[in-house]
Amino acid sequence: MLFNIYFYMIIFYVLMSWLPNVRDNFIGELLSKLVEPYLTPFRRFIPPLFGTLDISPIVALLVLEFAAGGLKSILHLIF
Repeated sequence: MLFNIYFYMIIFYVLMSWLPNVRDNFIGELLSKLVEPYLTPFRRFIPPLFGTLDISPIVALLVLEFAAGGLKSILHLIF
């Protein structure tokens, strides 16, 4: 459940980047503090396409999904 919440937080954060001045409010700053530490390593290794299109959140979401699936499998084996 926590993975799903974080997944949607990342999606909402990315969608907020399309709207001007939305990241300047309390929710935008809070999401930035929660999401940016996870997205930063992906942005270091994946440069923007054509100088403007940042695909690192997509890769970060895929990694998050794989991690959630792996954790579910491990927990299923243990319990």
